[in-house]
Parts: sequence; C-alpha cells; structure tokens
Amino acid sequence: MSGKLRLGILASGGGTNLQAIIDRCADGSLPAEIAVVISNNPDAGALERARKAGIPARCIDHRPFTSREDYDRALVAALRESGVELVVLAGFMRLLTEVLLDAFPGRIMNIHPALLPAFPGLHAQKKALEYGVRFAGCTVHFVDNGVDTGPIILQAVVPVLQDDTEETLSRRILQQEHRIYPRAIELFAQGRLRIEGRRVLIDPPLDPGESALVNPPLEG
Repeated sequence: MSGKLRLGILASGGGTNLQAIIDRCADGSLPAEIAVVISNNPDAGALERARKAGIPARCIDHRPFTSREDYDRALVAALRESGVELVVLAGFMRLLTEVLLDAFPGRIMNIHPALLPAFPGLHAQKKALEYGVRFAGCTVHFVDNGVDTGPIILQAVVPVLQDDTEETLSRRILQQEHRIYPRAIELFAQGRLRIEGRRVLIDPPLDPGESALVNPPLEG
C-alpha cells in the first residue's frame, strides 16, 4: 500500500476531468492514486483513458439491472473490492441511491458546470445564458440525496461574454473544472475538509484574496 488516498472514479463519457486527475496523480502534486475507473457505458472514453494510464478500468452496464438500488449495490461491491476511500463522479450520468450514499457517507464528490445553487441538473450552461447572468462557473460539492444540492467545497467563476454560445462558455468552464476538481480532492486527501451543516470548512482556511469580480467592467 502506498499510503495515498485511493480514488474510485465513476464516469459515463469522455473523461476530461478524469484525465486532469490522472495527470495530477502522475506528476505527484495530488497525494492520491486512482484505484479503479468504472463506467456504466461500455463505449465511454474514460475507460480508454484509464487503460492508457495503466489504471484498472471496468464497465458495469446499468441496463441489465432491474433497479437503481441493485445497480448501486454492484458499484459498492466493486469500489470496496478496490479499497476505494473517496468516490469521485466525473461526468457520471446516473442519479445515486441511498445504497451508494450510505456506503460512502461524506466521501462522494461531484463537479457541476454552474455556480450552485443556480442551474442544477442538465444543460446548466444553456440555462445560464438564457437567464442572462454575467458570471457562470463550476462547483465541486459533496453528494447528497438531491440533484446537485450537496455541501459546496470549491467554486470557480467564469465571466459570460456578450458573444458566448453554449459551446464557448462550456469550454471555458471546463478549463476551470480541470483546475478545481483535483484541488478539492487534494484538500480531502490532506484531511482539511470538514462538513458542518451546509458548509464545508477548510482547516487551515485558504487565503481568499481581496479582489471583487465585476462584469462588464465599470470602466473602459
């Protein structure tokens, strides 16, 4: 055993957030190791990324299962078999049941492409543009039994530009996702995160800086 935090990554798609975590683990800046990558989609690019990095990769297809609970029991068994300590959702397109939540209490993270609690669920970037917000972004949070409602760990803010489309805004948000997701995992690995009610406290606290964001700028 390496003594590093053992991660279990659940992904359904291409796995760009997975790749960001792989890269940080590989360069030694993230004190964690990916024990297993699991997908419900046999064609997920995340599985190929894991295999290229020499990481155990498994497809547990949800379609043969008669209930979400039965599927989550299979996930729990696979995660425990790999000695997973923190479950990381990286574009995992499944709602979790109490089966998985109870197996890893306070030890499941997700990233969402919006500044929660605004715009939970699917198509968050499209919703942000349609609403006319001046700032969008992404949120890393612990997972609870709601949809994107768990306690917030880190957020990154991205200004919405006047000519933004859903695609251009999504690309800029994704760049920030790749920065803050590994950082949130790092804070967990260091034992610095503590949940109190709806708040996640970081000990010792991070320096917040003193800058305020204004979009569009007040001058110029």
